[in-house]
Amino acid sequence: MTFRAPLFLALCLFWIFAGLFGHEPWKPDEAYSFGLVYHMIQTGDWVVPTLGGEPFMEKPPIFFIVAALFAQAASPWLPLHDGARLATAFFMALVFLFIGLTGRELYGKRQGAIAVVILLGCLGLIVQAHKLFTDTALLCGFAMSYYAFAIGNRRPWLAGLLLGTGVGLGFMAKGLLAPGILGLTALALFICREWRRRSYLVCLLVSLVAMAPWLLIWPLVLYQRSPELFNAWFFIQNWGRFFGTAGLSSANEPAFYFILLIWYGWPAWPLALWTVVKGGKAGLARGEVQLPLIAFAVVITVLSLAGEAREAYGMPLLLPLALLAAAMRDTVPARLNRVCERLAAISLGGLALVLWLAWLVTVTGEPSLLAHGLQERLLPGYTMPFRLTLSAVAALASLGYLLLIVPGGRHPPAVISWAAGITLVWTLLMTLWLPLIDEGKSYRGMMSSLRQALPPAFGCLASRQL
Repeated sequence: MTFRAPLFLALCLFWIFAGLFGHEPWKPDEAYSFGLVYHMIQTGDWVVPTLGGEPFMEKPPIFFIVAALFAQAASPWLPLHDGARLATAFFMALVFLFIGLTGRELYGKRQGAIAVVILLGCLGLIVQAHKLFTDTALLCGFAMSYYAFAIGNRRPWLAGLLLGTGVGLGFMAKGLLAPGILGLTALALFICREWRRRSYLVCLLVSLVAMAPWLLIWPLVLYQRSPELFNAWFFIQNWGRFFGTAGLSSANEPAFYFILLIWYGWPAWPLALWTVVKGGKAGLARGEVQLPLIAFAVVITVLSLAGEAREAYGMPLLLPLALLAAAMRDTVPARLNRVCERLAAISLGGLALVLWLAWLVTVTGEPSLLAHGLQERLLPGYTMPFRLTLSAVAALASLGYLLLIVPGGRHPPAVISWAAGITLVWTLLMTLWLPLIDEGKSYRGMMSSLRQALPPAFGCLASRQL
């Protein structure tokens, strides 16, 4: 079955934009992220991220700057927090673009689209990649850099510019993590004969020039503004987080990311494992497969050695896994592909049907006993509203899914069936069920209650030495 461009584009657009608009900043990440964006909109200060009047030196400001620009540009049509989420859509669109280009460069034209489909089907990506937080910018930096590595020998000057920009973007998103991992990856590629060439060395030299502005301008301006804040960012938030002395996240546990990937990286990791096993036999473990293999090994090694761990930190692992999975997906036996495609259609299509039926019960209130039970289990005291626009989007997504899955001829490949099913389920959650989820995930109810309990003039809220 040929994966046509309009179908591929529609799948990516539904995946990217479903869940970005029409809800409050959700706890915990979106609330503080929007606070930083809002401060930039109000003051124009892009040097020191500030939250609640206190410097917030956990991350460099590039994501918050881009989000503030999008929020201001879209303010005639969207609330500021919805406009700010356009930055998330922007960075994720670039992630898909560069992973698609990398897959195409390594394995051929069709495999670029397959790499994107596998990536967007990963269970661990879909929630994290729709948040208003800086990790999407970091992921974009990694994706851009992997494409630069892929074309490093063929177009060294362009590759150098992209690599320097990718490393710089990752640095301005989350600090030293991206330069460290990508720098180790660049050096590790010298193990491979394909990258021991003069053109690749030119690529690396050009990248040093391209990344210099990203790595120097903001830190120098920050140091001139406040050496204390520079030290807090550079030492506590970078080295302290890696060695676990900052005490800002959960401590890393042995094999945390390997265990996490069992569900987080599904279905990319079984296909990636298939590539490693079959590629070794076919001689494909050399050449084009070496880049994602080395990239994955470096990322998981660095993350596993870090003192702190979190699910969101595992997002960069999904990029090389998706590339590995795309390498030899076409070698999966047709019978196994058919079985997996049907399992994906039954499981995800069935889940979508359950979401539709449960929504109809909660909205109509019939049958009353079942509706009451659902209401009490989901969010006691909350009445689900009917929103025509959201329901229409959910219906359109369901129709598109049926047109893809119901065979008019050959069945779609299993990875396409899975990705379409995941996108449909997410779209239904972010349309039919969005009002209920928003009620539980936003701070509006709590703050409204607090406002009613406080007197008109109060001075009972304070911060000290945050």
